[in-house]
Amino acid sequence: MRILDACYELEFNKINFQERKERITYPKTIVCGPPKTGKSYLIYDYLSNFDSEEYLYINLNDFRNHKDEIILFLNDFIKEKKIKILVLENFDFDFELPEVQSILITSSNYKEIDGFKTIFIHGLDFEEYLLHDNKYQNSITSFNHFLKYGNLPEMIVIDENKRVNRLQEIIKLFCKDTTEIEVLKLLFSSIDENKSINQLYTILKKSIKISKDRFYELCKFYEANQLIFFIKKYNHEKSTKKIYAYNHAFLNSISHNKKFKNEFTNMVFLQLQKEHKNIYYLDKIDFFIEEEKTLVLAIPFFNTLLNNAIIKKIYSTIDELNIQQVYIITAGNNDILKYKKIEINILPFYEWAVQ
Repeated sequence: MRILDACYELEFNKINFQERKERITYPKTIVCGPPKTGKSYLIYDYLSNFDSEEYLYINLNDFRNHKDEIILFLNDFIKEKKIKILVLENFDFDFELPEVQSILITSSNYKEIDGFKTIFIHGLDFEEYLLHDNKYQNSITSFNHFLKYGNLPEMIVIDENKRVNRLQEIIKLFCKDTTEIEVLKLLFSSIDENKSINQLYTILKKSIKISKDRFYELCKFYEANQLIFFIKKYNHEKSTKKIYAYNHAFLNSISHNKKFKNEFTNMVFLQLQKEHKNIYYLDKIDFFIEEEKTLVLAIPFFNTLLNNAIIKKIYSTIDELNIQQVYIITAGNNDILKYKKIEINILPFYEWAVQ
């Protein structure tokens, strides 16, 4: 039982935890989400409310923790130590769970089990990012770093010269081989673009050997686990979908080609995605929230004169879809336009995201 004894010695009372909008409130909880979104820290926060003698924390990705020995002795150890809370980090659901008052599980794959509550952890939204980012008291400076390096909590504390390499390492965490890395790189490089799965496959097969079936299965898997989002065009089921990633900064980490508008729009999408289930796009309109009759456009450097064609499109869409709200999200511009009884609010991202 040496492995379980070592795990039992771990304490989490002194962890410096920053508030998240999502917390563990149910004794049997599965915490899902893509790599490095903060799943473990929700566990640490929960455990900090208990004495260390009450819980057993096991990280199944720790090389020192041999699964065979854990499975063999786990039930006896729990009874001997009168464990109230069992934590299984990076659990593959490949062995039977013991009888314990509270069980907390983390997994990169979405999973539901009877008797458990499943919560999904995304990257930080901008409001959470501001709480974590103690270096700067200026929201504009924080916004610049958020846009450049993304929404993963650890990016805030890593030295700036190491952040791109770390983002590349994180991409590899979800991949079993180089083929999967190339698939994710292609998907991340295509954010805010209209491409069908077949178009993506045609591009990829020119550079690597991969079957269509495997590529399609990987895309479904990444979508199910919210590494990638495929957004439909409103009322056009057969149209190509727009692609977005769970962290907008991945694009900059895999290519020297600058696609500022794409990254910015992905960032806006992620802010919307935390609050809305059904998000669509329209011609020349980035996002349409049907239940709120709201349009959201991501235009970093908006200018009324330069974007006159977009303004006309907004006006026609307001009439066509009975739109009630319009937001144009920018990198710094602030203004209000009026069309009939509708205000078109032009706001910097760092103001809009904390409304």
